Amino acid sequence: MVDEQTLVRQLKNSATQEQAFRVLMSQYKERLYWHIRKIVISHDDADDVLQNTFIKVYRSIKNFNEDSKIYSWMYRIATNESITFINKRAKERNVDISEFHQNLASTLQEDVHFNGSEIQLILQKAIATLPQKQQLVFNMKYFDEIKYSEMSEILETSVGALKASYFHAVRKIEKIITSH
Repeated sequence: MVDEQTLVRQLKNSATQEQAFRVLMSQYKERLYWHIRKIVISHDDADDVLQNTFIKVYRSIKNFNEDSKIYSWMYRIATNESITFINKRAKERNVDISEFHQNLASTLQEDVHFNGSEIQLILQKAIATLPQKQQLVFNMKYFDEIKYSEMSEILETSVGALKASYFHAVRKIEKIITSH
């Protein structure tokens, strides 16, 4: 595994960019896929958003200022691409975001790429009822185990606001799960 500074240098050098980008993709595509998948729900949509994310990373790598880790930067791009995708799909269907997300969650049982247990299905449906920001914060903290400081960079929100969002998300999810 190439260290991050070397990889970023190689990504910014036109002579080594192609090879370095392949390394970057192999190191991060699975983690980014699952982050995106938690937002867009559908496997096919997650693949599309992941592809768009890597295209944007490739085109923007020269602008990466190295104030944050490359994964945090890519995670922010993936998050924004996912939110844009969801907003666009909801608008196309003339429904609000929360209704669109609940509709997506209800399709999980038929999804051949979802192999979760009944409790995982209930959890995913509960997460889908949350406001978008709470969904993001819950997924990042609970599933991806991202620290609040990193999450603050990615979502460009204060740590205090993130902790409050997570607290409210957990309470709502607990209420839904215990009512089943």
